[in-house]
Amino acid sequence: MTTSKQQEAEAEHDPQVVVAPAGGPHSPRKDRGLWRDLTSYWILGLCNNYGYVVMLSAAHDIIKQFNPTDDDETSATGRNCHLVSTGAILLADVLPSLFVKMLMPFFPFWVNSRIAIAVACSAAGFLLVGFAHAEWMALLGVIITSASSGIGETTFLAYSSRYNKNVISTWSSGTGGAGVIGSLSYATLRDLDVSPRNTMLIMLVFPAIEAFAFWLLLRRPQVDILPVTTVESTEVLISDDKPLVGFKEKLSYIKHLFKYMLPLCLVYFFEYFINQGLFELVYFENIFLDKDSQYRWLNVDYQIGVFISRSSVNIFQLNKIWLMSVFQFVNVIYFLTEVIWWYTPSIWIVFVIVLWEGLLGGGAYVNTFYRMSKEISPERQQFAMAMVVQSDSYGIALAGFLAIPVHNAICGLPAAVRSVVW
Repeated sequence: MTTSKQQEAEAEHDPQVVVAPAGGPHSPRKDRGLWRDLTSYWILGLCNNYGYVVMLSAAHDIIKQFNPTDDDETSATGRNCHLVSTGAILLADVLPSLFVKMLMPFFPFWVNSRIAIAVACSAAGFLLVGFAHAEWMALLGVIITSASSGIGETTFLAYSSRYNKNVISTWSSGTGGAGVIGSLSYATLRDLDVSPRNTMLIMLVFPAIEAFAFWLLLRRPQVDILPVTTVESTEVLISDDKPLVGFKEKLSYIKHLFKYMLPLCLVYFFEYFINQGLFELVYFENIFLDKDSQYRWLNVDYQIGVFISRSSVNIFQLNKIWLMSVFQFVNVIYFLTEVIWWYTPSIWIVFVIVLWEGLLGGGAYVNTFYRMSKEISPERQQFAMAMVVQSDSYGIALAGFLAIPVHNAICGLPAAVRSVVW
């Protein structure tokens, strides 16, 4: 059996571990440059998700410019339904990202090459959509942007294992900010009559900012800025925390991550089933917002909830992620019954519930990865983060597939009558 002195000697060569002297507290020296890492990860979260959000916001405009007759129509049942469910649009924006996320954990971790590809793909996506002269070209731009987001998310989260654990909270806040800033910036530019092409060209600034944040603002990981784990005894340094080596060992380790993956997958499945299958069927007649505006502002309301909760992990933590999936399922029941019978008397009630839905989704995301940063050893965090980040995409993809038939089935039901509106 390895003696305590031998373990301490081995630990001295591990930059991830600091062994505290017995009987006395250990106080790591203050890292004055930490603000650079925290700020960089907020910007990287914003820029990485910005293109994904914009493409989802612009999807109707992208398709409509090549199919000008494809607009809202009233079905034989009297319901005002779009010919193509937004679930179909969601699939085009999430499946490439999911495919990339599934593959990246098993590729060599060449971080500079990965980020260079992500930045280039993000810029190419905006250019392809902006200059598209055919529908396939615009859709290719959406696909490339989605792939860029997948490469960036898996790489940045895996790379976070080399930094202070609080970069997880700033990254999550940045991704939440992307939802608000992305949806609002696109809507504002279009309301100002900026053409779709010029809108996409303006947004090329975000890949440039992403490159600046990663290569110039973010510090390179070194021994003195690596995350530090302080332990009172070297007895806690167990062999199970050694880095994962080889495909077989990584594959075997995945089962230990299910406790993080399953709740996150369920939360996002319920969440995006609501957003892409049911949101567009929520309609209040004769109010201050028309049908298109109601859908647009419900999405903005949702993104505000996501941003608030993704920015809150340093104030409030919740380890029971499964509880959020239960609450999100309750939201599914509400929206499913609402779009069938239209019984809610005011759109303001819907706005409150949508905000709550966003809070649950963002909270599940940030608390999952923050919990992992505390519970999984730094040696294994890189692979673990890259695997668990796939979970939300599995849920979103499943929601997109289910949203299409459910949307069409509800459109075939007789239109309900909202008796009271206030």
